[in-house]
Amino acid sequence: MAFAVLLALLLIVGAAVAVVAQRRSAGPRPGRGDLSDLDAEADANRWVVRLGGSLSGIDVRAQAGADGDAAHSLTEATERLRTARAQLSAARTPDQYASVTRTAAEGLGHVRAARTALGLDAMVQGAESVDRTAISSPLDQASRAVRKSERASRTASRSVTAAS
Repeated sequence: MAFAVLLALLLIVGAAVAVVAQRRSAGPRPGRGDLSDLDAEADANRWVVRLGGSLSGIDVRAQAGADGDAAHSLTEATERLRTARAQLSAARTPDQYASVTRTAAEGLGHVRAARTALGLDAMVQGAESVDRTAISSPLDQASRAVRKSERASRTASRSVTAAS
């Protein structure tokens, strides 16, 4: 299950990178600020991925035992995810990407409500506290974990070499 989620996230990020690369290779378009469009697209994509990851992080057993409020919040969050994905695929302007971000942030608010109703820690920030410095993509977290494990393996290999 965790492998499938990781694979899905990597595919989404790969698709976003492909779109960005394709747009950059097409060259600048007259009358448009490509950089701001790309930034808006990347930001919107980050929010959609974050919402999807937040929904996948809720245990299936917890979802099965959800009361009415939690089930409703999970349903609303899932609907916001579907809507945000559809909006993202059709978006072309910074305003459209901002709409995607708002939709995904609403979904995160519903995830937070569901986690609270289920008695889980409410780690997800809702739409009311959008802070770009607090947002880190799953790839950033994964690269930090890899760097940490590399440091540990280097330290272990040095101690073995010194003992020899």
